[in-house]
Amino acid sequence: MSHVPAENATPVLPAHTRVLIVGSGPAGYTAAVYASRAMLEPVLIQGMQPGGQLTITTEVENWPGETEIQGPDLMVKMEAHATAMGARIFIDTVTRLDLKVRPFVAELDSGATITADAVILATGAQARWLGLETEEKFKGFGVSACATCDGFFYRNREVAVIGGGNTAVEEALFLTNFASKVTLIHRRDSLRAEKILQDRLFKHPKVSVLWDHELVEVEGSDSPRGVTGVKVRHTSLGSEQVIPADGVFIAIGHAPSSELVKDQLELHHGGYVKVEPGSTRTSIPGVFAAGDLTDHVYRQAVTSAGMGCMAALDAERWLAEHDMAGAPDVHGSEIGSEIPA
Repeated sequence: MSHVPAENATPVLPAHTRVLIVGSGPAGYTAAVYASRAMLEPVLIQGMQPGGQLTITTEVENWPGETEIQGPDLMVKMEAHATAMGARIFIDTVTRLDLKVRPFVAELDSGATITADAVILATGAQARWLGLETEEKFKGFGVSACATCDGFFYRNREVAVIGGGNTAVEEALFLTNFASKVTLIHRRDSLRAEKILQDRLFKHPKVSVLWDHELVEVEGSDSPRGVTGVKVRHTSLGSEQVIPADGVFIAIGHAPSSELVKDQLELHHGGYVKVEPGSTRTSIPGVFAAGDLTDHVYRQAVTSAGMGCMAALDAERWLAEHDMAGAPDVHGSEIGSEIPA
C-alpha cells in the first residue's frame, strides 16, 4: 500500500511532524481539527479502516445536531473538516511505533517513516470473535461481524445474530431490511442494549429471540463452502439444537486495537490504553490516547470526539510546556535518542 494523501492534503508525507495522529474515527478527526487550529500542522494516518467503525454503521441517531445521518456520511464530513483546518491526512497504516526514542518514530505499511514530537493514538477497536474453529472456517462464507457490510447478500434468507448488547440489536434490526427471518441468540435472559433499541427489536415481525443459549458450532457445507445453520446449547440445561441459518453475524462487542503499543504503554481492562483520570495522558510523556482505544465504559462516537478534542489540547499544552521549560526542543532532536527519565 502506498501512502496516498486524502484530497486536498499535502501530497508528500513529511519526514517529521509536531503531532502525529494514528487513527481516523471521531477521536482522530476531532484531534486533527483541534491540533490544526493550534497551528501544529498535524499529520493523520488513517489506518486500515479510514473513518473507523462508523463507516460500517448505517443510521446514526445520537450525534448532536443530526436527527439522523448515515455513519459513512458523518465520517466524510469529519475528514473534510479536518482537511479544511489544515490537517495533512494520508491513507496508510502504521505498522510499527517506537515510543522509546525522541522524537517518536512511526514506520508505515508503505515503507515510509515519520518522526513526531507528540503522538495521539486513536486506533479504536475491532470486532470481537468467539474463537470457535467453525467460526473461523466460515468467515467470509456465511460468518460475518458486519451486517452493514454483508447484509445485502442475505436477501430473503434466514440469518442468526449472536449477542445481547447494542451492537447485536442494531445488527439484527438492520438485517431485517434484507433477511426473511432474523434470530437473535443471547446467552442470558435479558438484553443489555438500550431500551429504545429493545423496543424496536421486540416489535419487529421478522425477529425472534432465543434466550439462554450460546453458540456451540457453525454448521455448513464445504462444496460450495457456506453456512447452513448454527448449533446452540442451553446455558443451564445443556440441551442442544440446530437452528437453520444461511448467515451468522457475531455481534459480541469490540476489543481495543492496542497492538502497536501493548509492550510500551500501560494497559488495563483487557488491553485498553490507560490514561490519567481527567486527561488523555498515557504512561509515556508526549503520548496521548483517545476514543475507543481507551474507553471501556461509554464507547460512543460523541465521547470519542470529546476525547479527541482533549488529546489535541493536552498535546498542545505538553509541547508548549516542554519548549518553555528550557528542555531540549524535541522538534529538532536527533532520531533515535533515548527518552529522558
